[in-house]
Amino acid sequence: MPCIDGKTYINRINSLHNHVWIDGSEISGNISDHPAFAGALKSQARLYDMQHEKAYRDILTCRLPDSDERIGTSYLEPKTKKDLAKRRRCFQIWARQNAGMMGRSPDYMNTVVMTFAACADLFGDAKHSENMRRFYDYCKKNDISLTHTFIQPQVNRSSLYFENAKETIAARVIGRNDEGIIIHGARLLATQGGMTDEILVFPTGAFHFDETYAYAFSIPSNTPGLKFLCRESFADDSSPFDHPLSSRFEEVDSIVVFDHVTVPWERVFLNGNTEIASKLYTDSGFLPQQIHQVTSRNVVKTEFILGVLQSLVDAINISEYQHIRSKIAEVIIGLETLKALLTASEVHASMDQWGTMTPDRKPLMAAMNVFPGIYPRFIEIIQLIGASGLVSIPNEKDFFSENGTDLRKYLQSSDRDGYDKVKLFRLAWDLSLSGFAGRQELYERFFFGDPVRLASGLYRDYDRSKFVKQVEEFLNRKD
Repeated sequence: MPCIDGKTYINRINSLHNHVWIDGSEISGNISDHPAFAGALKSQARLYDMQHEKAYRDILTCRLPDSDERIGTSYLEPKTKKDLAKRRRCFQIWARQNAGMMGRSPDYMNTVVMTFAACADLFGDAKHSENMRRFYDYCKKNDISLTHTFIQPQVNRSSLYFENAKETIAARVIGRNDEGIIIHGARLLATQGGMTDEILVFPTGAFHFDETYAYAFSIPSNTPGLKFLCRESFADDSSPFDHPLSSRFEEVDSIVVFDHVTVPWERVFLNGNTEIASKLYTDSGFLPQQIHQVTSRNVVKTEFILGVLQSLVDAINISEYQHIRSKIAEVIIGLETLKALLTASEVHASMDQWGTMTPDRKPLMAAMNVFPGIYPRFIEIIQLIGASGLVSIPNEKDFFSENGTDLRKYLQSSDRDGYDKVKLFRLAWDLSLSGFAGRQELYERFFFGDPVRLASGLYRDYDRSKFVKQVEEFLNRKD
C-alpha cells in the first residue's frame, strides 16, 4: 500500500494505542483527539494527502521499478544528480506546508532508512544487512512513519563517566534469547514520540567501547514494554489566530523508556559489534544525505522568516531606516548562503562506494555549521523589529467582544486594520517569543549536536593540504 493518504495515517496511528504519557497521565482514546498532538497529526496528515494531488504527485512520489505503484520521493535512493534535485524539491514542497517548522516530517526519517539500506553491507553480518534492506522495502511500500532516538540520558557529561552496570539508565542490551535481543533503559529526545508507526534506534555517539550499547533496530511504537514520556506541550487549544504555529506544528519531544523490550531478530540491524557502531555514521552516506534534507528545509524556514520580517516592516512602514535595511539584509545573506551551499552540494555530487549519488559533503558541513548560529540571530531580529508591538497583542476573542471596534481602530497599522495587524504580530510572536519559539531556537542551535563539536569536526575533516601547498609554492617562487 504505497503512498498512503492522511486519513490512513491518522487511523493507523490511532489504532496502535501507543503508550504515550503527558501531564502525568497516559493518553486514552485516540491520540489524534488530544490537544497536545491534534495539530501536528493533522498537519502531518496533510503532507500525506499532498502525495495524491495532481499538482504535487509527480514530485512527491515516484514509481517503483517494474510496477505502477508509487512510493514517496523521500524514499528514493538517488542514482543521478537529477534524483537529488527531485528529492530536494520534494523536501521543500512539504516544508513550505509547515513553514519549515516540522523538523521530523516524514521525509527526515525516510531519508535515514533509505541511506542505511543503501549501505546495508556496512552492518557486517549478512543477516543484519538483509534485515536493513528488508525493513527499507517494508517502509517504502507501506509509507511507514518513523520517529527515532539517538541520545543517551545526560546523567554525567564528564568525558570520564562510566555508567554503573548494576543500575541501567541508558538503554542497553541486557539479554538475548530465541526471540531476539532484550533492551532495558531510556533514550532521550524522540520527537513525535508516539505519533508514528515505528521507532528507529541507532547507536549514539558514545559508549562505542561497550558492546551492550552497540545496537540498531526498529520496532512498532506499540511494542510491549515501550512507552513515551512527553514533555509539556506548547500547543494551545485556542484558535490558529492566537497561536498560528504552535497550534499546527508542535512536535512534542519525549523520553523513550524500554522496560525489558524484546526486539525480534528480524528487526535487529546491529548487535554488539563496537567496530561497526563506531564507523556507522562516518563510513555511510548518512551525514550528507541527512544534511541535504535538513538544509533544504532550513532554506524554506529562512524564506518564511524573511517574509514575516518584511511584512512587519511594511505594516508599520519602517523601511526608510538604515538599521532596518541592515537587519533585513542579514537574513537575505543567510538565505542566499544556504541556497548556494545546497546548490553546490548537488552540483558537485558524486557516486559513493555503495552506488548512491551523494551530495558533496563539504558545502553541507558548512551549512550545518552556519545555521545554528544564524537562526538565533534571525529570532533576535524579529524581536528588535517587532519591539513593543509584540507585547500588546490581544487574542481573537477580544476582537469579537464589545471592545472589538476599539481594537480594530487603535491597533491599526499603515496598511491594515487592527485585526489583521494583530494576526501578523501574533505570528511573529509565536515565531520569536512563545514557548514554541524557544523550543525551535534551542532545537536549531543543537540540531546536529554541540556547535563547538561541529566546528571541530569540520576542522578535522576538511582537506586543506592543497591550500597549504599553494602557499608553500608561492613562498618558494623566484620571480
